[in-house]
Amino acid sequence: MRIFRHYTDLPIDARGCVVAIGNFDGIHKGHQVVINEAGSIARATDKPWAVMSFEPHPDALFKPGGAPFRLTTMRTKAHMIEELGVDELLIQHFDFAFAGLTAQEFVEKVIVDGLGATHVVAGYDFQFGQKRQGDCDTLLHMGRDLGFGFTAVPKVADEDDIVYSSTRVRDYLLAGDPRGAAHVLSRPFELEGRVERGDARGRDLGFPTANLHLGEFLRPATGVYAIRAGLDQGADTRWIDGVCNIGRRPTFHAEDDVILEAHLFDFDGDLYGKHLRVQLIERLRPEQKFDGLDAIKAQIAKDCEKAREILAKEG
Repeated sequence: MRIFRHYTDLPIDARGCVVAIGNFDGIHKGHQVVINEAGSIARATDKPWAVMSFEPHPDALFKPGGAPFRLTTMRTKAHMIEELGVDELLIQHFDFAFAGLTAQEFVEKVIVDGLGATHVVAGYDFQFGQKRQGDCDTLLHMGRDLGFGFTAVPKVADEDDIVYSSTRVRDYLLAGDPRGAAHVLSRPFELEGRVERGDARGRDLGFPTANLHLGEFLRPATGVYAIRAGLDQGADTRWIDGVCNIGRRPTFHAEDDVILEAHLFDFDGDLYGKHLRVQLIERLRPEQKFDGLDAIKAQIAKDCEKAREILAKEG
């Protein structure tokens, strides 16, 4: 998959694409239907299959200083989009100048002049342009005039007719239910980051940990989770079972922010400075404060045993 950073920089062979447009935070099942619809049209018409997303997330621009809310960083999102088989990803820089484009300017400058799109696909509730003045009807009617097709994908819901949405994923995670989140995403929810040096307390306890600060990621409910951790090895990812604590470590001292401490089973390599992907499989218990080191060591051992049992059943 090729990645581009601005709609004006596309090479000739990337133009004429069928493009799915949206924020796509989470790449949940609804997003996947939108992106795959673009893929079906692209393959049927022998055109490049493209996705256009925005960075930073528009909410971060218009609501600065808010609590972290993202389900996917751009790196995670690119991983997920590439796994769908997309040919090209346009990560459009989203600033006030870009946000100031009217709906008509967005269509004419971005979709027509920039992408040269032959077909656009979006979710039924997609809005764009200055003050969100453009919508699916805008794309349909302007497409007819300017020579590109448009498909609005209707809402995608589960067997209980509950719509798949990023908000629903966030609600599950805040409630400490990663399996509920996985149901909406079609895969385990994943956090990622570069492993940083901590205070080595985990190693002293006999359970060394890799520490990640969560940055822009939504903070799931604090507690202990059974996890799978992914180490990038070239084009491949090596997955290792483990357990993690997400929280502020009240037994020792309160942190200013929530951090993730992952202990990987049967692994003794050096992870400092490496990029680590962490999939949350199941929450084992809430975070708690212990009376001493012996108590916390005993509980960690129980957590590890329980996590191993759960992960063994995952296959």
